[in-house]
Amino acid sequence: MASKLQKRKSSSGQKTSKRGKNRPTLTVGEEEEPTNMESLGHPEIYPVVLTTKTQEIFNCRIDEDITDEQPYKLIKKEDILADFQNRAAVSDFYPVKKVIQEYPGDEILLVYDKDFKYGLNFYLVGTEEGKENYLNAPEIPEEQEEYKEHIPEEICIYKAPISKPWVSLGSEKEIEEESVKESTKKITYMISRKRHQFGAPIKFSDQNASSVKDAYIECTAYPDKNFTLRQLEKDIGMQVVPEVKDISTQTRWTYPKNAITQYHPREFSEEEKETLGQAKSLTDFLNNVSISVEIALQQNEIMNTFIDDWKCLAEEEGTFGDKTDTHLKEYQSFTDLHNLTEKMITCVSWHPVIYGLIAVSVAVRLSFEDRVHFSGKLLLQPSLILFWSFSDPIHPQLMLESPDDIFCFKFCPSDPNIIAGGCINGQIVMWDITAHADRIENIKTGGSRSKKVTLKPMFLLEPDSNKEAMYIRHCAVSSIENGHKHVITDIHWLPDTFEINRMGTVFENRSGICCQLVTCSADCTICFWDIRPQKALTPQPTEKKKDESIEIPFDVPSTFLHLDLAWKPLSKIRLSKGETSLDHCPTKISLSEDHLQYKAQDKMLAQSKAAKVGDMNPYQNLEGGLANHLKPREDFCTKFFVGTEEGEVIYTDWKMERDSETGRLMTKKPVSLYTVHDGAVHTVQRSPFYKDIILTIGGWNVAIWKEGVMTGPLLQTSCAPKRYTSGHWSLTRPGVFYIGREDGYIDIWDLLEKTHEPALSQNICITMITCIKPWTFSAKQQFIAVADYYGTLHILEIPWTLSHPSANEVLSMNYYFEREVKHLEYVDQRKKIREQEKKEMQLEMEKKKAKTYQKSKEQLEAELKMDYESYLELERSILVNLGLIKVSEKVSYMEMM
Repeated sequence: MASKLQKRKSSSGQKTSKRGKNRPTLTVGEEEEPTNMESLGHPEIYPVVLTTKTQEIFNCRIDEDITDEQPYKLIKKEDILADFQNRAAVSDFYPVKKVIQEYPGDEILLVYDKDFKYGLNFYLVGTEEGKENYLNAPEIPEEQEEYKEHIPEEICIYKAPISKPWVSLGSEKEIEEESVKESTKKITYMISRKRHQFGAPIKFSDQNASSVKDAYIECTAYPDKNFTLRQLEKDIGMQVVPEVKDISTQTRWTYPKNAITQYHPREFSEEEKETLGQAKSLTDFLNNVSISVEIALQQNEIMNTFIDDWKCLAEEEGTFGDKTDTHLKEYQSFTDLHNLTEKMITCVSWHPVIYGLIAVSVAVRLSFEDRVHFSGKLLLQPSLILFWSFSDPIHPQLMLESPDDIFCFKFCPSDPNIIAGGCINGQIVMWDITAHADRIENIKTGGSRSKKVTLKPMFLLEPDSNKEAMYIRHCAVSSIENGHKHVITDIHWLPDTFEINRMGTVFENRSGICCQLVTCSADCTICFWDIRPQKALTPQPTEKKKDESIEIPFDVPSTFLHLDLAWKPLSKIRLSKGETSLDHCPTKISLSEDHLQYKAQDKMLAQSKAAKVGDMNPYQNLEGGLANHLKPREDFCTKFFVGTEEGEVIYTDWKMERDSETGRLMTKKPVSLYTVHDGAVHTVQRSPFYKDIILTIGGWNVAIWKEGVMTGPLLQTSCAPKRYTSGHWSLTRPGVFYIGREDGYIDIWDLLEKTHEPALSQNICITMITCIKPWTFSAKQQFIAVADYYGTLHILEIPWTLSHPSANEVLSMNYYFEREVKHLEYVDQRKKIREQEKKEMQLEMEKKKAKTYQKSKEQLEAELKMDYESYLELERSILVNLGLIKVSEKVSYMEMM
């Protein structure tokens, strides 16, 4: 027992020395602060260590003087003070000397701490109140003690589980050890074929299998037991947590405060209502305030009392006259450092749902002749679409592989995980990145104090694996024989509101998702494609057998497997020039429903959330073919705008018609055709605010058109100092659009400020700008992506003046377009009037000529005689004046004549 107490004392001494680390060592005669149990809620208790000698001195020996029935002892204060005089600092009560000296009573309660509840073997009660509470503790009634004995110890109160962050204890190592890993390295084979051998006739001949070595191999069928095993047990880890809901209100608290309010309506009784209704005070009150209420109601009808006059007054001035903060600010730039070959960016597209994620397609900067010359080397270089994130400007997050360089691509409006792209060889490529969508998470941080929004990494990857390139293979590619024969210059998804058949007739969309595409190519064709499986008219066992023999790679989804190498266009349109055998070469197209794509962001966000909840992907089970029972849409506009390589803007119809003589399907003649651009048209885009306003850019000028106006463009600019290469409407201001030039400058046009020249020109890079794509990040921040010819993607921040429209800007631009339409109508009318006046003048001239021929023979002879007489008179007067004849001779001369 003594050794045990000494260990306790040494341990307590260690604790004290640890707690008083910076204090000097106490010498004899110095007093130390007594240690009480105030932290445990008992400030009156002071633990002490009593050795065997001290127990004998004060008659408090354990198991003799102090037992379990009476574990306490009352010690006189005088005895303890005498012990201080005899043993001084050696006394076991010395740590609590100050408490004992200040104790008001004569006897101090000493209690034996058998279980070391307070750390030592004894403790003193330093107050009289604590001693009384210990000695005279309230007694528990016998009934309650009996009831307490019958309560089982197993009964416990249920506490709801609380969600806690997962802490790794090493279980992932066991999972990693039990997982199956491939030990052998996969071998990749590439089988190529010469171009002239595609579609060549195949000749089969008989051969004796026994005469040639290894020509005959017998493959006998046998049952494989590996595919008949059934899994009986499965290890699954699961954690159940209660649902967590975040609920917020529009109330803005300046400081947090816990408060609760409960109320119920207080109503008058019937007697009180009757008494109050007959009271004179209520009648007088209503008579007094009725006039004021009527005046207030009249003022509310006349004018809006809640409008901010100062804000409206300064808005017009800030919009039209303020020149501060109008330049684009450099935010970030992306360059692919892994592929240092000479590549340019051909197309840019922001991710429709994930903010801060942008995709770009790259292509080798070679002409057609150089591509043919270096075709062998180009096969060794991958053709990619790179996904860049604001969180990592060096490493691409995803890389989509394609058979050849991509020149245009678009995200599917119904599912952003589906991507369609057009290759330089005329093929359409489809990707499905649904398997990688779970790794993408949009996390935005940064409080209101920060001037710049910061983005955390969106791809939650490990640091080492994030640096590795992730290549994703395409899941389908169109047929080479039946597709485009040249580079695909533009691609669009048809909206989910309609679908068409091979005749171009519009029907209602039965699936509710985007299932059709439209492409245009430099081979003078426009094709419509359907991604759903087409119903085969006749069975084709040969192809089926061939498909069964093809092994699908494990990393390729089977979403569009039915399209791979067998995808054919649903309808094909050729834009014929009519008078010659040549065709128009389309570069860009714009359908009548394109303006809806800008406003589909909220819809796509809702669909992506629904997909995360657990809805089945609609593209996994696509229905085949176009049903015959669908209801056609008669009032649908099937006309669209097309830009060509010759700088022409064509307004034509995609609906086909049958030739009366041959019965073949033919494209209708264009509704209108204008040659306003002096170069290839590379931008044909509808305004996000007006569905009938179209922007076209090509060569050295810009034109704005209105659908339905056949007299020409509403606006046609003069020639720019440098050739235009790309352009795009502003997403928030209806009168602003951006144009990229070949010298690296961006022209910013603001039609509310100037219509004859750009409002601002800013240099971005030193080479040609190949693509421009703005995007709205938030209500206070907008970005614009600018791609150049050297493969660098510049992210610029749009200033406030170019991103926030005025209150009446939409109406002002609408009035401007209507005014230009009236101007075109006036010019057209003046042309008609001038032509009519010209025709009338020609008719008058013809009438005068006709009158001369209608005169009689006598009148003509009389006129000739009068002319001759006037000639003679003139001759005689001249001769007289010259003195050649006299006056008398003059008379004779007249008679002779």
